[in-house]
Amino acid sequence: MIKVMRAAVTGALAVALLGTAATVPEAHAGDGTAAGTAGRVDFGQRQQPIDGFGFSQAFQRADIMHGARGLTPEHQREVLDLLLDRKSGAGLSILRLGVGSSSDDVYDHMKSIQPTDPGGPEATPRYEWDGDDGGQVWLAKEAKAYGVKRFYADAWSAPGYMKTNGTDANGGTLKPEWRQAYADYLVQYAKFYRQEGVRITDVGFTNEPDLSTSYASMQFTPEQAVQTVKALGPTVRRAGLNLVCCDAAGWDQQAAFSAAIEADPRAAALVGVHTGHPYVTPSDQPLPTNRRTWMSEWSPNGATWNEAWDDGSGYDGLAVAEAIHTTLADAHASAYVYWFGASIGATRGLIQLDGADYHVSKRLWALAAYSRFIRPGAVRVAAATEASGVKITAFRNRDGKRVLEILNTGTDTVRTDYALTGGGAGGSARGSVYRTDETHSLSRVGAVDVRGGKLGVELPARSLTTVVLGS
Repeated sequence: MIKVMRAAVTGALAVALLGTAATVPEAHAGDGTAAGTAGRVDFGQRQQPIDGFGFSQAFQRADIMHGARGLTPEHQREVLDLLLDRKSGAGLSILRLGVGSSSDDVYDHMKSIQPTDPGGPEATPRYEWDGDDGGQVWLAKEAKAYGVKRFYADAWSAPGYMKTNGTDANGGTLKPEWRQAYADYLVQYAKFYRQEGVRITDVGFTNEPDLSTSYASMQFTPEQAVQTVKALGPTVRRAGLNLVCCDAAGWDQQAAFSAAIEADPRAAALVGVHTGHPYVTPSDQPLPTNRRTWMSEWSPNGATWNEAWDDGSGYDGLAVAEAIHTTLADAHASAYVYWFGASIGATRGLIQLDGADYHVSKRLWALAAYSRFIRPGAVRVAAATEASGVKITAFRNRDGKRVLEILNTGTDTVRTDYALTGGGAGGSARGSVYRTDETHSLSRVGAVDVRGGKLGVELPARSLTTVVLGS
């Protein structure tokens, strides 16, 4: 987490077998829209696997979602549905938990499970567990009930007594003599969740190790991270957990950590997922590893709460949709984990919590257009178009459903025609078309029939079109 203060659409959408009308009520093929340049999707040409899409409610945000500042039980359920339900909401499938390091649990702090020094790294631990963890236990149980299976527990810092600066804030680094105790600490955190009925799958020991901040933070150089991986990794693995590293604040900065890990065979074997954030530098190229990579935290910069789809602010829904596209298509990420799902004030979260009420941004629907339909276990496949201002990604789910995500970033309506090949796509298919723009929030706008592997899509200006085949 970096604590910075983080439109009318023209035309109509129609989807058709080239020259054959689709069942879209407000438009038909042959309505005068010029055909665009042909594109192609090869469902047989695999790119990266997809682990899922997610969010976090660390730093007491889960507690606020659970009513700490007045959100009613009815609205709590509605917010949960918006984030986690696959029919009415985003169907998010990864929850990123914050492992606490503070001695208290006031707003913006996360309390440690061992807030006081037990007497040194060799002493018997004195863990404390309140069964709540800043509301995150409640949220994790709810997420599990919605079908979430991937729980990523990440520590912003070790407790201060384990660090060189004596506090969990303002940087500092982990003392080497505390590495084993810190590994045990992280595993114990997962054990506490297991006793609550939630299985943590992934554990990270650092967040933005390239920064020193006034809140919980702990710095590592790439070389220090490698040594820490080798010290913590065996304990984490024996506990049945997947070790994740390193959540650097910039994607290029994470590349340096990933390169250092890959250069050490022992460390490389212990890290299951490489994670980075695109705050400092964008997630626009693959990290230097053959392991899976996640974009594990981001929300756009901005100074006010914003619900718009396309207002040029850079923190509207369209900006988020473009960021997701770039991360999946160019960085080849296997997961996209947004920062706060819901928060207060001038948040760039997906939802604003406002006392007993809440407000929904188009950022939510930008993410939902991907997360609801592209499920864990899917694979991204090759897709391309030459139409100006149009960006496309395509995916094949385990159940055989195929998904096309098509952004028109231009100011004119565009028609693009696609040849669908590979993976049995050369025959017939029926599916649904969804639109996300200033006036639609992942709204189903029609059905589509594909025959002979031919598909035509008419894209309104400044919109995101989701085509789901086999639905």
